[in-house]
Amino acid sequence: MIVSRVRVVFLGTPAFAVTCLQGLLADDHFEVVGVVTQPDRPAGRKMQLQPSEVNSYCLPQGLQVITPENVNAELILQQIEVWGAEVAVVVAYGQLLTERFLKLFPLGAVNIHGSLLPRWRGAAPIQRAIEHGDQVTGVALQKIVKKLDAGAVLGTRRVPITEEMDAQQLYRLLAIEAVDLLRVELMDYVRGHLAGQTQDESLVTYAKKIEKAEGELHWNQTAEQLSQKVRAFVMGPGTWTFLNKKKVKVHKVKVVAQDSNSSLSVERPGSILKAEGSDLWVQTGHGVLALLELQPESRNRLSGAEFLKGYGLKKGDILGSGSNGPTNEE
Repeated sequence: MIVSRVRVVFLGTPAFAVTCLQGLLADDHFEVVGVVTQPDRPAGRKMQLQPSEVNSYCLPQGLQVITPENVNAELILQQIEVWGAEVAVVVAYGQLLTERFLKLFPLGAVNIHGSLLPRWRGAAPIQRAIEHGDQVTGVALQKIVKKLDAGAVLGTRRVPITEEMDAQQLYRLLAIEAVDLLRVELMDYVRGHLAGQTQDESLVTYAKKIEKAEGELHWNQTAEQLSQKVRAFVMGPGTWTFLNKKKVKVHKVKVVAQDSNSSLSVERPGSILKAEGSDLWVQTGHGVLALLELQPESRNRLSGAEFLKGYGLKKGDILGSGSNGPTNEE
């Protein structure tokens, strides 16, 4: 029989955080005494205010939830202090935390981060791991310190990245592994059995925030690089190209050939090599890419076959920036 439970304040915003919160709530070792999440934000075509995924989940559960614009404001800190938590668990919350905040908790604060730290510190670790072709990534539980994602690592879980896995699929897998980290390593930490491993600063890489402009596909890159980008950016901002000066979103692709070889015409990057049946193949800087799912401006998603029927593409047509061909940028 458990005599007492660890009192936890939970901070998080997206669906990934919801999965972790559900894990804590289901674990009899923990008592979630309060939840902090981001305020309602405009979303959708009509830009109506929408609560965060964490807030939407919490309201029916009867949990105490606050949504401050600034979690470090003194009145907010006083409110959190009243909850009397021993530790704060932070999962993709979206605000920096001050030393004053961290001192509210006898055991400090820990963070779930979507990479194998010290690789991919920063805002977009899941997307950057796929974009850069990592074969393995994971999730880490770390102590929160003043420097971004630099605290001692309490535990990790490794997840392989398959050739067809996109960021949304990886996101869901990592969330499940994160729950196990909270169940095992967080409990070991609060019991005083785990101090953590200092990160090797020589191995640090940074997963910078993804800018919208990064979503344009530059056909002089390799087929593999372009596939990685499409799979990485499905969580936002998406990827696109141009056809006749109109933007076409590219939702799903497949590498047909990694090398440009004699069995396929080696044309200018961005050239359509095959446009028949369900096959829409594009020459890249190195290799050939099949476009499997596209979306013209203000239209629904279409399969490659549907797109070919509706837009009359033929071999030799060019995709790329301004619809006059690919850019020279990488």
